Amino acid sequence: MLDFSLEGAADLSARLAALPDDLRVALAEKMDALAQEIYAQVVGVNLSGGVLNTRSGVLRNSIQLRRADQDNVVSVEIASDGGAPYDAIHEYGGKTSAHEIIPDKAKVLAFMFNGKQTFARRVNHPGSQIPERSYLRSALADKSADIRRAIADAVAEAASRAKDGS
Repeated sequence: MLDFSLEGAADLSARLAALPDDLRVALAEKMDALAQEIYAQVVGVNLSGGVLNTRSGVLRNSIQLRRADQDNVVSVEIASDGGAPYDAIHEYGGKTSAHEIIPDKAKVLAFMFNGKQTFARRVNHPGSQIPERSYLRSALADKSADIRRAIADAVAEAASRAKDGS
């Protein structure tokens, strides 16, 4: 009969059992850092003249960073909270429908038309074709290589810690 024992088997078993927790913690740390970088790109660059020029700051202020860590799932979301009704049309582009423009704070509209100051009680706008000016997806695309590298690094670091027992 052959009797085989592995010295340190209990320690190795504990380290292997902890790997999912270590990996989740490592991934969460990497995701937090990357999310902060992407958020800074969106708010500090893309919505501050890099992609779209700031007029009122409503769209920029609507961007939220949310992190969830529940049931062993870690997720990060950077999105508009819906406070800017034009958020999607700038991100994806599209066509606005024809609509009437009426003044809301004055009796008439005032605007320049053919180089002359013009006044009107209402204007029939034919609609506009708005080009795509991605401020969210473009920031994510710019960081895609960093994201892949960070995930691979987090897995390698967690596996290394499990192997070394640290």
